[in-house]
Amino acid sequence: MQNKLSGLVGKSSGYVESLPAPVRRRVDGLKGVQKEHAKLEAQFQEEVLELEKKFFAKFTPLYEKRTKIVNGDLEPTEEEIKAGEAEDEDDEDDDEDEKKDEKTKADDKEGADTKGIPEFWLSAMKNSSLAETITDRDEEALKHLTDIRMEYLDRPGFRLIFEFAANDFFMNKTVSKTYYYQEENGYGGDFIYDHAEGDKIDWKSGKDLTIRVESKKQRNKNTKQTRIVKKTLPTPSFFDFFNPATPPADDDEEIDEEIEQKLELDYQLGEDIKEKLIPRAIDWFTGEALQFEQDMDDFDEDEFEDEDDEDEDDDERDEDDEEEDEDDEDGSKPKQDAAECKQS
Repeated sequence: MQNKLSGLVGKSSGYVESLPAPVRRRVDGLKGVQKEHAKLEAQFQEEVLELEKKFFAKFTPLYEKRTKIVNGDLEPTEEEIKAGEAEDEDDEDDDEDEKKDEKTKADDKEGADTKGIPEFWLSAMKNSSLAETITDRDEEALKHLTDIRMEYLDRPGFRLIFEFAANDFFMNKTVSKTYYYQEENGYGGDFIYDHAEGDKIDWKSGKDLTIRVESKKQRNKNTKQTRIVKKTLPTPSFFDFFNPATPPADDDEEIDEEIEQKLELDYQLGEDIKEKLIPRAIDWFTGEALQFEQDMDDFDEDEFEDEDDEDEDDDERDEDDEEEDEDDEDGSKPKQDAAECKQS
């Protein structure tokens, strides 16, 4: 059914063609007006992008300071610490404040040698939409992640850059992924995702997290000698993120549903990193961002319901009222007698 409906998209029902010539001319005129509207929509999206870039330049020094604090190259100022503490004051009572002060003093002694904020990005990622892509094996490598940053391209698109400290898994100091948009704007002036490209990871010997080695014992039928055959198989890993699926060619009539789902997920993860994780990394680290998103989901579910459901409920109530009225008319005397008998 879906394929049949898809085949009808863009096809005329014949109604417009059946209109009188003067009316068809007016329809064509409205299409011309709509083209002017589309140009303004495209201009709007382009100016929004330029505004994003302008403010991104202002955000960048804050991101750089965050990186230094996370990696132990800089300590936050007393003013910054107090501003952060002030957010939680309204939610804590006096007893909790005293316990917090005592715990802080004890922790100050224990964590005196701790540098920066260990596993900051791994913790933030595990609280985000990326959590389902991270395996236990991946965590050992992601503990060495020192920063995630973003940069805009000269053309429509953006690049995500993951920076790593020296580790036992791969040689790369940075692993990047670039998202490209189509040159032409889509319907409504929006930018349309085209494809993504990821860096090749230079895995150290035997450390590739995207594969697993399966050993199988085989026996020769004639000589009875045995041998061990090792087979390399792909295995799920966060690092598959840097090897995205290839979009189908424009002339492909059938699009593989699995490929389409992978492309949608890949684009969504990229947008989540760009729009959520990087700008509010500390909130994802503490879990506050997760709570906020949960609250938004609860708000959407609790506060709204389909209008059709309301109409059905109203209809059911009306039917119940009508049935009660009929019962009152037809059986009012027996009900009254029964009540009188009960009282006696």
